Amino acid sequence: MASWETMSEHACFGGVQRFHRHASSEIGLPMRFALYLPPQALGGSAQRVPLLVYLAGLTCTEETFTMKAGAQRLASELGLALLMPDTSPRGANLAGEADAWDFGVGAGFYLDATRAPWAAHWRMESYLLEELLPQVAAHAPVDAARTGLFGHSMGGHGALTLALRHPGRFRSVSALAPICAPSECPWGQTAFSGYLGADRSAWDAHDATVLMRTQRAAPYPQGILIDQGLADKFLAEQLHPEAFEIACAAVAQPLTLRRHAGYDHGYYFIASFVDDHLRHHARQLKL
Repeated sequence: MASWETMSEHACFGGVQRFHRHASSEIGLPMRFALYLPPQALGGSAQRVPLLVYLAGLTCTEETFTMKAGAQRLASELGLALLMPDTSPRGANLAGEADAWDFGVGAGFYLDATRAPWAAHWRMESYLLEELLPQVAAHAPVDAARTGLFGHSMGGHGALTLALRHPGRFRSVSALAPICAPSECPWGQTAFSGYLGADRSAWDAHDATVLMRTQRAAPYPQGILIDQGLADKFLAEQLHPEAFEIACAAVAQPLTLRRHAGYDHGYYFIASFVDDHLRHHARQLKL
């Protein structure tokens, strides 16, 4: 299976949860990812199944969603493969790399850095689009033409921006508590300044709200789903879903933005609504 090293493998709801490591040519460092294959993709009657890619948030790895969200149960029922890449390059030993844990530069942000020293390895957009997804499509029993994308927080930002930046590549998109306007929040400003420099015009290409404003027609006419907790301590300063909501309305992009009283930013929130997201993607991927 490509040049992937299988680090562990676990039977899970009739399917198999695997954790892999491989040498990434785009990143120039080893990268890890998790792949769940449902029972429909295994055995003598195996078939190619739709693929749903989950992008995790700032302090997470390929293990976080895989182990905490409980998504495999419904993915098994729906016949949906799940791909969970790591969020960021690791092990480059750059000054400031560890600041990812303090919400600074170092977290991947699902873009290609253009500024030294980050540009050498921080190429998460190219890694995902040009390396990992083609490898998974070539070597796993998935149907690349039926690929959906979703994520949480920084990963929600990644899901929205990559879906808008690469029309036709993803058939469905959703997000949980996404960073919707990174150019206007401290997390995004820190990352964009470090990776892209001070020219804010370069930031626009990686800001979901700005990207949606530039659309001439609804890019996802079947609809985008976003869930947001109202007890999320990052909501007012960092996330700005209302800005994305306004941008969607301006171009007639159907958006279901659900606001939930009492829910915070963590994985209890994600686990509470992840099934709705899997069903959202299953409908659009025509399972």
